[in-house]
Amino acid sequence: MTSALPWWSPDRHADRRPLLLARSRLAAALRSWFAAREFVEVETGVLQVSPGNEAHLHAFRTELEAPAGAGGTASLYLRTSPEFACKKLLAAGERRIVDFARVFRNRERGALHSPEFTMLEWYRAGEPYETVMRDCLDLLAVAADAVPTRELTYRGRSTDPSVAPERVTVAEAFDRFAGIDLLASLGEDGCDRDRFAAAAARAGIRLAPDDSFGDIFSRVLVERVEPRLGCGRPTILYEYPSVQSALATPCAKDKRVAERFEIYVCGVELANGFGELTDPAEQRVRLAAEMELKQRLYGERYPLDEDFLTALAGMPAASGVALGFDRLVMLATGASRIDEVQWTPVPQLA
Repeated sequence: MTSALPWWSPDRHADRRPLLLARSRLAAALRSWFAAREFVEVETGVLQVSPGNEAHLHAFRTELEAPAGAGGTASLYLRTSPEFACKKLLAAGERRIVDFARVFRNRERGALHSPEFTMLEWYRAGEPYETVMRDCLDLLAVAADAVPTRELTYRGRSTDPSVAPERVTVAEAFDRFAGIDLLASLGEDGCDRDRFAAAAARAGIRLAPDDSFGDIFSRVLVERVEPRLGCGRPTILYEYPSVQSALATPCAKDKRVAERFEIYVCGVELANGFGELTDPAEQRVRLAAEMELKQRLYGERYPLDEDFLTALAGMPAASGVALGFDRLVMLATGASRIDEVQWTPVPQLA
């Protein structure tokens, strides 16, 4: 339960201030870590032609008006991620970049979610996605040292960032925690939704007739898999289905799965990374499919960023990852809600 006092109340601010000062120390430590590895810190624009094209992410829209007398307006969006802009910078010739990006996601609010938050996103051109996996693990230790603390904690769970991580594929996790053979439902060109639904039903997962493959996948992940991850030590969950990885390149050894991973600590999803897809034609198909799904589910769609798709043709092979900075602060300080570690939280609805 949140306090009845506003965040700017001196009493409430005094309670939150140690967490906020820890946030500042952590940001400084991370910046130092990236600078020591010759990353360039960039500041990508918040206003974008497209906020991103993931079906289940909801953006804030605004109108750009031309100067007085010129006439004309255009719709722009507050970004849900700096990804498209960062990849344009890779196409421009940058090799290692990091962005402490303010991002915005509508319809999201809870202990781990805020409509506005900080996403730490970085890219390495010409380096495999295993490298950014290691980056994430290094940053857990940096965060612990900055606070300082020996363990990362969240609501009674703890993780020692100095312990070697558990590595588990998504298929292994679905088999271990839900008894579902995920790969049996996957093909290089798509998925067998009905076969997967039947397996999920046998495992006791609640279903609705109009559930898509993605809906069922997410439900299994949230209900059966995620709570078991990152307890005692960090977990790297990797090789997501390609149909759930619109911006990631398929794995060379098995096209049914992609070079996508997530880092879990104390059951909390902390980071999401890819071996980046660089085929503009394939990327267009995938993003268009996401927007078709969004139109069907929510009655709206966002435009594709044609500039991004053009730039993708000149982007080098790269790996990248987005890490929830506010969540990292929570885990390092033991905070139970995201608004406890934000200097000026977004107002609650009346």
